[in-house]
Amino acid sequence: MGEWHGPQGPFDIPDVPDCIPRRLKPWLFILFVLIVQFSGGVYLAAATDMVGSTALMQEDILMAGYASLVGMSINFCVMFRLKFRFSNRIGLLICGITLIAANFICAGTTSVPVLVVTCFVAGWMRMWATFICNSTIQLWLTPVRDMAIFFCYVYLVVDGVIQLSGIATIYTAFFSQWEYMHWIMSGLLALMMLLTLLLVRPVKGPMQIPLLGIDWIGAALWSIFMLCFTFICVYGNYYDWWEAEEITAATIIGIACLLINLWRVTFLHHPYISLQALTNRNVVRATGVYLVFFTLMATKHVFEHSYASAILGYDETNLIDLNWYVLAGIIAGCVFTYYTFALRKWRYKTMTAIGFALAAVYLGYFYLTIDYGVEKEMLFVPLFTRGFASVIISIVFLTSIVQSGLHFFVFPQALTINGFTGAVMGAAFGPAVIGELLRHTVAKNAALIGAGFTDFNADTAHIPLGQLYGMVQKQALVVSMKEIYGWLLIVALLSLVIIIVSYSNVKPFAIFPKWRTIRRLLRKEARSRLQRDNG
Repeated sequence: MGEWHGPQGPFDIPDVPDCIPRRLKPWLFILFVLIVQFSGGVYLAAATDMVGSTALMQEDILMAGYASLVGMSINFCVMFRLKFRFSNRIGLLICGITLIAANFICAGTTSVPVLVVTCFVAGWMRMWATFICNSTIQLWLTPVRDMAIFFCYVYLVVDGVIQLSGIATIYTAFFSQWEYMHWIMSGLLALMMLLTLLLVRPVKGPMQIPLLGIDWIGAALWSIFMLCFTFICVYGNYYDWWEAEEITAATIIGIACLLINLWRVTFLHHPYISLQALTNRNVVRATGVYLVFFTLMATKHVFEHSYASAILGYDETNLIDLNWYVLAGIIAGCVFTYYTFALRKWRYKTMTAIGFALAAVYLGYFYLTIDYGVEKEMLFVPLFTRGFASVIISIVFLTSIVQSGLHFFVFPQALTINGFTGAVMGAAFGPAVIGELLRHTVAKNAALIGAGFTDFNADTAHIPLGQLYGMVQKQALVVSMKEIYGWLLIVALLSLVIIIVSYSNVKPFAIFPKWRTIRRLLRKEARSRLQRDNG
């Protein structure tokens, strides 16, 4: 995949004029990255306020948020082509104006299809703008293009902004209203566009590589498959799964798109996602690890909000303050991974074992302490541990894909698969499974606990029936959460044992090729496609 890079001259960005000090140039693009990452179409932290002021359901807003993740994931296959087709200035301006339009649409529409499509496009543009900025400063971050180092920065920014965005959204809604977050981000995007016009020159590469030979039909089919998968996970419980026509139709459409794409890869020269990427050992291994790990972590979507609000009685501002604990874990996890995995080259086996061990600590802590009287400060340990573990697994297995030996044209396809399995599947599949498990467990435990109140003795005779039912449900929720945490803890410990016993001892060595090498490969590929089309 790569070649070694020797020492280079002082880092500079030719797109930015020399009137800006050289040391400040990279920070301009980091500012752009932060603005773009904050611009998410819909802001899931404000879902409760959106449900209260619009005709949308909680599931509709979640679907729109996950559609943004699908748009970000599906963009990987063409982001290098976009990088060498448009200058940084043009790309940032296109992304800026599109994201501003997306913010206005998401703040004003109550149509679910419009909201989902808008967020999908916004996710695509977020990924494009993020790649423009990060690829521009990559040599500043790691002159030898060591992707383990680079991904520590990427996840520090991306996962950190997710937590900060939720905090900013809730406090904006608390002091004014949720729509103001869209107006604030539109203003920041306009500032980014103004700075781009003033400080970023339209520097073009030695050759503008055309957007030829891209399998746009395949891109559309993969996008529909990912959206159908997400739809089933988000709306499954609402529609009672396959008892409803909507879930059945989404399943049929999703499977049909998947099968058509798998059929097309057998004869297309350049499918959007090739069979080589789908069957690569590191990609398959990462998918399996993501499936297990993020299902274990899915309790954060299903349990933590319900526990903190229904059991501990936290309001929205107290709930979102817990994001600071997760953010501390993300920062510590990125720093730890940087010094151990990126610099000291600890093995994949070691880092994966640490990640699952921390997941076991997270689950075990809640299993042992979940109760009615837990203080807010006591939640620091599990939330910190969750953030710590998540970034370790994400950085390690994304680096493993760089080291998978795939050809450069197949490598972005593997990133698309990684984005879908790590972000979309991790965010939707696990909560769907755990949420359904919680529903059945609460019903079982409520029946068992309620059986003790069938005979209204002196202790319960004075309690109104509605209040008594609420007490039963509350107690059943706590017992069910503890039970599921216990089962997940067993799965985490078994996974840890399997990793320790059987996982490979390969050390990380993921060096990215030089940009001129990438440009030469893309130029050669474009010429060969032109010759085939003309021949």
